Amino acid sequence: MNVESLFENVLKTLNESLDVASRLIEKKDGKIGMIFLKSMTDNLLFSKAVFEPLSKLDSIEFEKVKQCIEPNDVELVGKDEIVEKIINGAVIVVTSKSEQFLAVDLLKFATRVPSEPPTSPVLMGPREGFVEDLKTNLTLLRRRFRSQSLVLEQASVGKITKTQVVIAYLDGVADKNVVKKIRKKLEKADIDGVVDSYYLVSFLSDRPRSILKQVGCSEKPDIVAAKMLEGRVAVIVDNSPIVLTVPFVFFEDIQNSNDYYTNYAFSTFMRVIRVFAFVMAVLGPGVYIALQLFHYNILPIKYLITIADSTQQIPFTPFIEILFISLLFQILYEVSLRLPSYLGMATSIVGALILGDTGVKAGLISPPSVIVVAIAKIALYTIPEQSAQITIAQFVFLMLGSSLGLLGVVGGAIYMITYANSLENFGAPYLAPFSPFVLSDNKDALLKVPLANMNKRPLSLNNKNVYRCNDDEK
Repeated sequence: MNVESLFENVLKTLNESLDVASRLIEKKDGKIGMIFLKSMTDNLLFSKAVFEPLSKLDSIEFEKVKQCIEPNDVELVGKDEIVEKIINGAVIVVTSKSEQFLAVDLLKFATRVPSEPPTSPVLMGPREGFVEDLKTNLTLLRRRFRSQSLVLEQASVGKITKTQVVIAYLDGVADKNVVKKIRKKLEKADIDGVVDSYYLVSFLSDRPRSILKQVGCSEKPDIVAAKMLEGRVAVIVDNSPIVLTVPFVFFEDIQNSNDYYTNYAFSTFMRVIRVFAFVMAVLGPGVYIALQLFHYNILPIKYLITIADSTQQIPFTPFIEILFISLLFQILYEVSLRLPSYLGMATSIVGALILGDTGVKAGLISPPSVIVVAIAKIALYTIPEQSAQITIAQFVFLMLGSSLGLLGVVGGAIYMITYANSLENFGAPYLAPFSPFVLSDNKDALLKVPLANMNKRPLSLNNKNVYRCNDDEK
């Protein structure tokens, strides 16, 4: 085999990229060639484990070459697989006397050390978080399932990026029909590239155009492991620290990892608080403006006088005022996200305190309106996973309250609940376990009972194995 011509063809296939490197060792009976990507390969390990041992060989016989580098992860590949293996961080070894090719896996690139995710801090419990490296994430998951039940299936999504995606589930627990449906959805994903796991959310959703969240997500291995133990399937995407889980039900986001590392009664109390905050965040501004415009007669007289005194000098209508304050808070949120951390805090303080106080003193906005919108925006982040959906719902109910009053708010709420009730996510009702009502699932829904009493997996997820402890109750 002409090693030089082979390397030229590979270089042309890779568009003569500057990170393509090749090495050639000449022996008495022929040549040994190596080609790889410098940007994807551990160059130090290549030098010590591949180049130096091959340089000391006295013959280029294929079996001797193979035995020389076999302590590493070596695979025999065909000619049509060479480019793919190189792109994935392998070193291709070839000799001039053989038509066979060896792929030595020496993949290495800079990765983040697993640490506590900024989106999921805990007071007690594991502080590890997923990173952008697929192998590291699989290791974090495997550490929690040291049994043969864990199944990892690999797929490739994206015509150009060919991103590696792993479907993870527990054999004997997860519904195989759900796994099969996920596999088909990923196969049908017609997209050029997958940069992050969120690129797959719309492909995994039964109703991609719905504003309601239909796919679970987490940055913490313990949360993903707990969901898999309940019968869910995880979708892990290379280059992303976010792991997707399905089926998804709304009350997953009411729960928090802290709930499982603290007293069960306190966890129940906090869940009730989150539901109350959710309702306040969604309906608060809409109800306030409906009462101010259409139903002021049902307000207590002292509160009505307070509102009248604070709003009589305001040049805007109540709707414009609430809308302006809501947009102002949203702008401040966007600014705080994009500015450097040391500037973001200062900007938030300046925006929330100085601008708000100055606006009230200048007579542009009223104190009650600022308080209502501020409470709604703060309550929104008691369930941060639903922040995008809640923000959209806030503006919708603000429009309904300002145009139709409480009738519009109540009608909108009924429509929203009815629509959510019509959704199913991989066979799981969206509002389970309350609609339909499943008594055993309510041990870990709004209420939280001790773990020892949670002997059944969620029945709404169609698990193959219903019981997870206390098997004597079967």
